[in-house]
Amino acid sequence: MQEPRFLDRTSPPKIVTLILLAGLSALTMNIFLPSLPGMAVYFGVPYGLMQQSVALYLGLSALLQIFIGPISDRYGRRKVLLWSLVIFLMATVGTLLAPNATVFLIFRMAQAVIASGMVLSRAVVRDMVADAQAASMIGYVTMGMSLVPMIGPVIGGVLDDAFGWHANFALLLVLGVAVLALVWADLGETATLRRVGLMDQVRTYPGLLRSRRFWGYTLAAAFASGCFFAFLGGAPYVGDKIFGLSSTHVGVLFALTAIGYAAGNFLAGRFSVRFGMNRMILIGTVVTTFGLIVLALLTVAGLSGPVVFFGLTVFMGLGNGICLPNANAGILSVRPELAGTASGLGGAILIGGGAALAALAGVLLGPGATEMPLILLMLASSVASVIAILFVIRRARQIGAA
Repeated sequence: MQEPRFLDRTSPPKIVTLILLAGLSALTMNIFLPSLPGMAVYFGVPYGLMQQSVALYLGLSALLQIFIGPISDRYGRRKVLLWSLVIFLMATVGTLLAPNATVFLIFRMAQAVIASGMVLSRAVVRDMVADAQAASMIGYVTMGMSLVPMIGPVIGGVLDDAFGWHANFALLLVLGVAVLALVWADLGETATLRRVGLMDQVRTYPGLLRSRRFWGYTLAAAFASGCFFAFLGGAPYVGDKIFGLSSTHVGVLFALTAIGYAAGNFLAGRFSVRFGMNRMILIGTVVTTFGLIVLALLTVAGLSGPVVFFGLTVFMGLGNGICLPNANAGILSVRPELAGTASGLGGAILIGGGAALAALAGVLLGPGATEMPLILLMLASSVASVIAILFVIRRARQIGAA
Protein backbone atom coordinates (compact mmCIF):
# COMPACT_ATOMS: atom_id res chain seq x y z
CA MET A 1 0.00 0.00 0.00
CA GLN A 2 1.28 3.47 -0.88
CA GLU A 3 2.57 5.92 1.70
CA PRO A 4 0.04 8.36 3.20
CA ARG A 5 0.18 11.90 1.85
CA PHE A 6 -1.63 14.57 3.86
CA LEU A 7 -4.76 16.04 2.22
CA ASP A 8 -4.44 13.66 -0.71
CA ARG A 9 -7.67 11.71 -1.36
CA THR A 10 -5.81 9.15 -3.48
CA SER A 11 -3.57 7.92 -0.63
CA PRO A 12 -4.21 6.35 2.81
CA PRO A 13 -4.91 8.86 5.59
CA LYS A 14 -2.38 10.34 7.94
CA ILE A 15 -2.61 9.12 11.52
CA VAL A 16 -3.89 12.51 12.71
CA THR A 17 -7.04 12.04 10.62
CA LEU A 18 -7.76 8.67 12.24
CA ILE A 19 -7.10 10.14 15.70
CA LEU A 20 -9.57 13.00 15.19
CA LEU A 21 -12.15 10.75 13.54
CA ALA A 22 -12.12 8.23 16.40
CA GLY A 23 -11.81 11.08 18.89
CA LEU A 24 -15.07 12.66 17.70
CA SER A 25 -16.79 9.32 18.22
CA ALA A 26 -15.48 9.09 21.79
CA LEU A 27 -16.18 12.74 22.53
CA THR A 28 -19.80 12.36 21.44
CA MET A 29 -20.22 9.61 24.01
CA ASN A 30 -18.90 11.49 27.03
CA ILE A 31 -18.87 15.28 26.65
CA PHE A 32 -22.40 15.74 27.97
CA LEU A 33 -22.17 13.40 30.97
CA PRO A 34 -21.69 16.17 33.59
CA SER A 35 -24.88 17.77 32.21
CA LEU A 36 -27.15 14.76 32.79
CA PRO A 37 -28.58 15.87 36.17
CA GLY A 38 -29.23 19.37 34.79
CA MET A 39 -30.80 17.99 31.61
CA ALA A 40 -33.21 15.93 33.71
CA VAL A 41 -34.30 19.13 35.44
CA TYR A 42 -34.53 21.03 32.10
CA PHE A 43 -36.83 18.44 30.53
CA GLY A 44 -38.70 17.76 33.77
CA VAL A 45 -37.99 14.02 33.81
CA PRO A 46 -36.33 11.65 36.32
CA TYR A 47 -32.56 11.29 36.20
CA GLY A 48 -32.96 7.61 35.35
CA LEU A 49 -34.70 8.52 32.07
CA MET A 50 -31.98 10.95 31.00
CA GLN A 51 -29.33 8.44 32.02
CA GLN A 52 -30.80 6.09 29.42
CA SER A 53 -29.40 8.45 26.79
CA VAL A 54 -26.11 6.67 27.51
CA ALA A 55 -27.51 3.14 27.31
CA LEU A 56 -29.68 3.82 24.24
CA TYR A 57 -26.79 5.47 22.42
CA LEU A 58 -24.54 2.51 23.14
CA GLY A 59 -27.25 0.03 22.19
CA LEU A 60 -27.85 1.60 18.77
CA SER A 61 -24.08 1.89 18.28
CA ALA A 62 -23.88 -1.86 18.78
CA LEU A 63 -26.66 -2.51 16.26
CA LEU A 64 -25.11 -0.21 13.67
CA GLN A 65 -21.71 -1.82 13.99
CA ILE A 66 -23.16 -5.13 12.81
CA PHE A 67 -23.76 -3.46 9.45
CA ILE A 68 -21.02 -0.79 9.31
CA GLY A 69 -18.25 -3.37 8.91
CA PRO A 70 -19.78 -5.37 6.06
CA ILE A 71 -20.98 -2.24 4.26
CA SER A 72 -17.48 -0.75 4.42
CA ASP A 73 -15.95 -4.00 3.11
CA ARG A 74 -18.40 -3.81 0.19
CA TYR A 75 -18.52 -0.08 -0.61
CA GLY A 76 -15.34 1.22 0.98
CA ARG A 77 -14.29 2.92 4.22
CA ARG A 78 -14.36 6.42 2.69
CA LYS A 79 -17.97 6.45 1.49
CA VAL A 80 -19.33 4.98 4.72
CA LEU A 81 -17.42 7.48 6.85
CA LEU A 82 -18.52 10.50 4.82
CA TRP A 83 -22.21 9.54 4.90
CA SER A 84 -22.01 8.73 8.61
CA LEU A 85 -20.62 12.17 9.37
CA VAL A 86 -23.38 13.88 7.39
CA ILE A 87 -26.09 11.95 9.28
CA PHE A 88 -24.32 12.70 12.57
CA LEU A 89 -24.45 16.43 11.86
CA MET A 90 -28.17 16.32 11.10
CA ALA A 91 -28.82 14.37 14.32
CA THR A 92 -26.79 16.87 16.34
CA VAL A 93 -28.94 19.71 15.03
CA GLY A 94 -31.96 17.68 16.16
CA THR A 95 -30.65 17.38 19.73
CA LEU A 96 -30.22 21.15 19.88
CA LEU A 97 -33.79 21.80 18.74
CA ALA A 98 -35.48 19.02 20.76
CA PRO A 99 -38.58 20.35 22.59
CA ASN A 100 -38.82 17.44 25.05
CA ALA A 101 -36.90 14.46 26.39
CA THR A 102 -38.46 11.99 23.95
CA VAL A 103 -37.41 13.94 20.86
CA PHE A 104 -33.97 14.50 22.38
CA LEU A 105 -33.49 10.78 22.98
CA ILE A 106 -34.50 9.97 19.38
CA PHE A 107 -31.91 12.33 17.93
CA ARG A 108 -29.37 11.29 20.55
CA MET A 109 -29.75 7.70 19.34
CA ALA A 110 -29.30 8.87 15.75
CA GLN A 111 -25.96 10.41 16.76
CA ALA A 112 -24.76 6.84 17.32
CA VAL A 113 -23.97 6.63 13.59
CA ILE A 114 -20.66 8.29 14.47
CA ALA A 115 -19.63 4.89 15.85
CA SER A 116 -18.41 4.26 12.32
CA GLY A 117 -15.47 6.50 13.18
CA MET A 118 -14.35 4.18 15.97
CA VAL A 119 -14.96 0.98 13.99
CA LEU A 120 -13.46 2.03 10.68
CA SER A 121 -10.44 3.87 12.07
CA ARG A 122 -9.33 0.47 13.40
CA ALA A 123 -10.22 -1.26 10.12
CA VAL A 124 -8.23 1.34 8.17
CA VAL A 125 -5.20 0.63 10.37
CA ARG A 126 -5.57 -3.10 9.71
CA ASP A 127 -5.84 -2.36 5.97
CA MET A 128 -2.52 -0.54 6.13
CA VAL A 129 -0.31 -2.74 8.38
CA ALA A 130 -0.01 -6.32 9.71
CA ASP A 131 -1.02 -7.88 13.07
CA ALA A 132 1.63 -6.86 15.60
CA GLN A 133 2.13 -3.52 13.86
CA ALA A 134 -1.66 -3.04 13.89
CA ALA A 135 -1.77 -3.48 17.68
CA SER A 136 1.01 -0.94 18.03
CA MET A 137 -0.52 1.56 15.61
CA ILE A 138 -4.00 1.17 17.13
CA GLY A 139 -2.35 1.89 20.48
CA TYR A 140 -0.91 5.14 19.19
CA VAL A 141 -4.18 6.06 17.44
CA THR A 142 -6.22 5.48 20.59
CA MET A 143 -3.62 7.23 22.74
CA GLY A 144 -4.01 10.33 20.62
CA MET A 145 -7.74 9.73 20.42
CA SER A 146 -7.98 9.62 24.20
CA LEU A 147 -6.47 13.10 24.42
CA VAL A 148 -9.63 14.42 22.77
CA PRO A 149 -12.27 12.90 25.10
CA MET A 150 -9.93 13.33 28.08
CA ILE A 151 -10.86 16.98 28.23
CA GLY A 152 -14.39 16.35 26.93
CA PRO A 153 -16.14 16.04 30.31
CA VAL A 154 -14.05 18.93 31.64
CA ILE A 155 -15.17 21.17 28.78
CA GLY A 156 -18.70 19.77 29.04
CA GLY A 157 -18.90 20.58 32.74
CA VAL A 158 -17.58 24.12 32.25
CA LEU A 159 -19.90 24.77 29.29
CA ASP A 160 -22.86 23.40 31.26
CA ASP A 161 -22.18 25.66 34.25
CA ALA A 162 -21.62 28.69 32.01
CA PHE A 163 -24.15 28.30 29.18
CA GLY A 164 -26.29 25.21 29.82
CA TRP A 165 -26.28 21.76 28.25
CA HIS A 166 -27.03 23.01 24.72
CA ALA A 167 -23.47 24.33 24.47
CA ASN A 168 -22.08 20.78 24.54
CA PHE A 169 -24.03 19.74 21.46
CA ALA A 170 -23.25 23.03 19.69
CA LEU A 171 -19.56 22.21 20.13
CA LEU A 172 -20.13 18.71 18.69
CA LEU A 173 -21.78 20.32 15.66
CA VAL A 174 -18.78 22.57 15.00
CA LEU A 175 -16.28 19.76 15.48
CA GLY A 176 -18.34 17.43 13.28
CA VAL A 177 -18.17 19.88 10.39
CA ALA A 178 -14.40 20.18 10.80
CA VAL A 179 -13.84 16.41 10.88
CA LEU A 180 -16.10 15.91 7.85
CA ALA A 181 -13.96 18.38 5.89
CA LEU A 182 -10.75 16.63 7.02
CA VAL A 183 -11.97 13.13 6.14
CA TRP A 184 -13.18 14.31 2.73
CA ALA A 185 -9.77 15.88 1.98
CA ASP A 186 -7.38 13.32 3.47
CA LEU A 187 -8.87 9.83 3.74
CA GLY A 188 -8.30 7.84 0.57
CA GLU A 189 -9.81 4.39 0.18
CA THR A 190 -7.81 1.64 1.93
CA ALA A 191 -10.12 -1.37 1.62
CA THR A 192 -9.84 -3.95 -1.13
CA LEU A 193 -13.46 -3.78 -2.23
CA ARG A 194 -15.30 -7.09 -2.34
CA ARG A 195 -18.05 -7.01 -4.96
CA VAL A 196 -20.57 -9.04 -3.03
CA GLY A 197 -23.97 -8.17 -1.59
CA LEU A 198 -24.59 -7.12 2.00
CA MET A 199 -26.31 -10.40 2.85
CA ASP A 200 -23.34 -12.30 1.44
CA GLN A 201 -21.19 -10.31 3.81
CA VAL A 202 -23.49 -11.05 6.75
CA ARG A 203 -23.26 -14.76 5.90
CA THR A 204 -19.56 -14.59 6.77
CA TYR A 205 -20.50 -14.04 10.42
CA PRO A 206 -20.84 -17.76 11.27
CA GLY A 207 -17.21 -18.30 10.28
CA LEU A 208 -16.17 -15.66 12.80
CA LEU A 209 -18.63 -16.80 15.45
CA ARG A 210 -17.32 -20.38 15.28
CA SER A 211 -13.83 -19.15 16.09
CA ARG A 212 -12.93 -19.61 19.77
CA ARG A 213 -10.19 -17.02 19.40
CA PHE A 214 -12.66 -14.46 18.05
CA TRP A 215 -14.95 -15.03 21.05
CA GLY A 216 -12.05 -14.94 23.48
CA TYR A 217 -10.69 -11.64 22.19
CA THR A 218 -14.17 -10.15 21.86
CA LEU A 219 -15.28 -11.10 25.38
CA ALA A 220 -11.98 -9.90 26.85
CA ALA A 221 -12.54 -6.52 25.16
CA ALA A 222 -16.26 -6.44 26.02
CA PHE A 223 -15.82 -7.12 29.73
CA ALA A 224 -12.73 -4.90 30.04
CA SER A 225 -14.55 -1.96 28.50
CA GLY A 226 -17.81 -2.99 30.21
CA CYS A 227 -16.58 -1.76 33.58
CA PHE A 228 -15.84 1.60 31.93
CA PHE A 229 -19.29 1.81 30.34
CA ALA A 230 -20.87 1.01 33.72
CA PHE A 231 -18.76 3.87 35.09
CA LEU A 232 -20.07 6.20 32.38
CA GLY A 233 -23.64 5.28 33.26
CA GLY A 234 -23.28 5.61 37.03
CA ALA A 235 -20.50 8.09 37.81
CA PRO A 236 -22.52 11.28 37.05
CA TYR A 237 -25.10 10.14 39.63
CA VAL A 238 -22.38 9.27 42.16
CA GLY A 239 -20.68 12.62 41.69
CA ASP A 240 -23.87 14.69 41.85
CA LYS A 241 -26.15 12.83 44.28
CA ILE A 242 -23.70 11.05 46.60
CA PHE A 243 -20.71 13.41 46.70
CA GLY A 244 -22.57 16.67 45.91
CA LEU A 245 -20.16 17.82 43.21
CA SER A 246 -20.83 20.47 40.55
CA SER A 247 -20.86 19.66 36.83
CA THR A 248 -17.42 21.23 36.45
CA HIS A 249 -15.94 19.15 39.26
CA VAL A 250 -17.43 15.93 37.90
CA GLY A 251 -16.02 16.73 34.47
CA VAL A 252 -12.53 17.36 35.87
CA LEU A 253 -12.58 14.08 37.83
CA PHE A 254 -13.69 12.17 34.72
CA ALA A 255 -10.41 13.25 33.13
CA LEU A 256 -8.45 11.11 35.61
CA THR A 257 -9.70 7.93 33.93
CA ALA A 258 -8.79 9.29 30.51
CA ILE A 259 -5.27 10.16 31.71
CA GLY A 260 -4.83 6.53 32.75
CA TYR A 261 -6.21 5.41 29.38
CA ALA A 262 -3.76 7.61 27.49
CA ALA A 263 -0.87 6.20 29.52
CA GLY A 264 -2.07 2.65 28.85
CA ASN A 265 -2.34 3.36 25.13
CA PHE A 266 1.24 4.64 25.12
CA LEU A 267 2.42 1.44 26.80
CA ALA A 268 0.44 -0.63 24.28
CA GLY A 269 2.06 1.22 21.40
CA ARG A 270 5.51 0.88 22.98
CA PHE A 271 5.48 -2.76 24.10
CA SER A 272 2.85 -4.72 22.13
CA VAL A 273 5.26 -5.90 19.46
CA ARG A 274 7.82 -6.96 22.10
CA PHE A 275 5.49 -8.82 24.48
CA GLY A 276 2.71 -9.94 22.13
CA MET A 277 -1.03 -9.31 22.09
CA ASN A 278 -2.16 -11.95 24.55
CA ARG A 279 0.30 -11.07 27.29
CA MET A 280 -0.50 -7.36 27.00
CA ILE A 281 -4.25 -8.06 27.22
CA LEU A 282 -3.70 -10.12 30.38
CA ILE A 283 -1.56 -7.37 31.95
CA GLY A 284 -4.22 -4.77 31.17
CA THR A 285 -7.12 -6.75 32.62
CA VAL A 286 -5.17 -7.56 35.80
CA VAL A 287 -4.27 -3.88 36.31
CA THR A 288 -7.94 -2.87 36.04
CA THR A 289 -9.06 -5.62 38.41
CA PHE A 290 -6.40 -4.66 40.96
CA GLY A 291 -7.54 -1.03 41.02
CA LEU A 292 -11.19 -1.97 41.45
CA ILE A 293 -10.40 -4.42 44.27
CA VAL A 294 -8.56 -1.65 46.13
CA LEU A 295 -11.49 0.72 45.54
CA ALA A 296 -13.99 -1.84 46.86
CA LEU A 297 -11.91 -2.52 49.98
CA LEU A 298 -11.47 1.18 50.77
CA THR A 299 -15.20 1.77 50.30
CA VAL A 300 -16.07 -1.11 52.66
CA ALA A 301 -13.62 0.37 55.19
CA GLY A 302 -15.50 3.69 55.06
CA LEU A 303 -12.66 5.56 53.36
CA SER A 304 -14.60 6.44 50.22
CA GLY A 305 -14.92 9.92 48.80
CA PRO A 306 -14.66 11.70 45.45
CA VAL A 307 -10.83 11.59 45.41
CA VAL A 308 -10.74 7.87 46.24
CA PHE A 309 -13.61 6.91 43.93
CA PHE A 310 -12.49 8.85 40.87
CA GLY A 311 -8.77 8.63 41.62
CA LEU A 312 -8.63 4.83 41.63
CA THR A 313 -10.40 4.70 38.26
CA VAL A 314 -7.00 5.73 36.86
CA PHE A 315 -6.16 2.02 37.13
CA MET A 316 -9.24 1.19 35.08
CA GLY A 317 -8.16 3.65 32.41
CA LEU A 318 -4.58 2.36 32.46
CA GLY A 319 -5.67 -1.28 32.20
CA ASN A 320 -8.14 -0.61 29.40
CA GLY A 321 -5.54 1.44 27.55
CA ILE A 322 -3.17 -1.54 27.58
CA CYS A 323 -5.82 -4.19 26.90
CA LEU A 324 -8.15 -2.77 24.27
CA PRO A 325 -5.74 -1.97 21.38
CA ASN A 326 -4.36 -5.50 21.62
CA ALA A 327 -7.80 -7.11 22.00
CA ASN A 328 -9.04 -5.17 18.96
CA ALA A 329 -6.00 -6.24 16.95
CA GLY A 330 -6.70 -9.82 18.05
CA ILE A 331 -10.30 -9.58 16.85
CA LEU A 332 -9.12 -8.34 13.44
CA SER A 333 -6.37 -10.98 13.17
CA VAL A 334 -8.77 -13.95 13.20
CA ARG A 335 -9.84 -13.35 9.58
CA PRO A 336 -7.73 -10.51 8.11
CA GLU A 337 -9.67 -10.56 4.83
CA LEU A 338 -12.80 -9.67 6.82
CA ALA A 339 -11.24 -6.87 8.88
CA GLY A 340 -14.23 -4.53 8.53
CA THR A 341 -16.72 -7.29 9.26
CA ALA A 342 -14.76 -8.51 12.28
CA SER A 343 -14.36 -4.97 13.60
CA GLY A 344 -18.09 -4.32 13.21
CA LEU A 345 -19.25 -7.59 14.73
CA GLY A 346 -16.73 -7.46 17.56
CA GLY A 347 -17.59 -3.83 18.20
CA ALA A 348 -21.31 -4.63 18.25
CA ILE A 349 -20.80 -7.27 20.94
CA LEU A 350 -18.50 -4.95 22.88
CA ILE A 351 -20.75 -1.90 22.74
CA GLY A 352 -23.93 -3.96 23.22
CA GLY A 353 -22.50 -5.35 26.45
CA GLY A 354 -21.52 -1.83 27.45
CA ALA A 355 -25.07 -0.61 26.84
CA ALA A 356 -26.45 -3.34 29.08
CA LEU A 357 -24.01 -2.52 31.87
CA ALA A 358 -24.65 1.23 31.57
CA ALA A 359 -28.39 0.58 31.84
CA LEU A 360 -27.85 -1.77 34.80
CA ALA A 361 -25.76 0.89 36.54
CA GLY A 362 -28.69 3.29 36.23
CA VAL A 363 -31.03 0.70 37.76
CA LEU A 364 -28.69 -0.06 40.68
CA LEU A 365 -28.22 3.61 41.55
CA GLY A 366 -31.73 4.39 42.69
CA PRO A 367 -32.71 6.93 45.36
CA GLY A 368 -30.68 6.45 48.52
CA ALA A 369 -28.11 4.14 46.89
CA THR A 370 -24.40 4.34 47.69
CA GLU A 371 -21.56 3.96 45.18
CA MET A 372 -20.92 0.33 46.24
CA PRO A 373 -23.31 -1.37 43.76
CA LEU A 374 -21.57 0.43 40.89
CA ILE A 375 -18.11 -0.57 42.16
CA LEU A 376 -19.12 -4.24 42.46
CA LEU A 377 -20.63 -4.21 38.96
CA MET A 378 -17.41 -2.78 37.53
CA LEU A 379 -15.30 -5.31 39.44
CA ALA A 380 -17.37 -8.28 38.24
CA SER A 381 -16.99 -7.15 34.62
CA SER A 382 -13.23 -6.75 35.00
CA VAL A 383 -12.80 -10.21 36.57
CA ALA A 384 -14.71 -11.68 33.61
CA SER A 385 -12.23 -10.03 31.21
CA VAL A 386 -9.32 -11.76 32.98
CA ILE A 387 -11.09 -15.12 32.60
CA ALA A 388 -11.71 -14.47 28.88
CA ILE A 389 -8.09 -13.74 28.01
CA LEU A 390 -6.87 -16.72 30.05
CA PHE A 391 -9.15 -18.81 27.83
CA VAL A 392 -7.48 -17.34 24.71
CA ILE A 393 -4.01 -18.06 26.09
CA ARG A 394 -5.02 -21.64 26.92
CA ARG A 395 -6.48 -22.07 23.43
CA ALA A 396 -3.29 -20.69 21.83
CA ARG A 397 -1.23 -23.23 23.75
CA GLN A 398 -3.54 -26.04 22.61
CA ILE A 399 -3.16 -24.99 18.99
CA GLY A 400 0.60 -24.74 19.42
CA ALA A 401 0.76 -28.21 20.96
CA ALA A 402 -1.35 -29.62 18.14
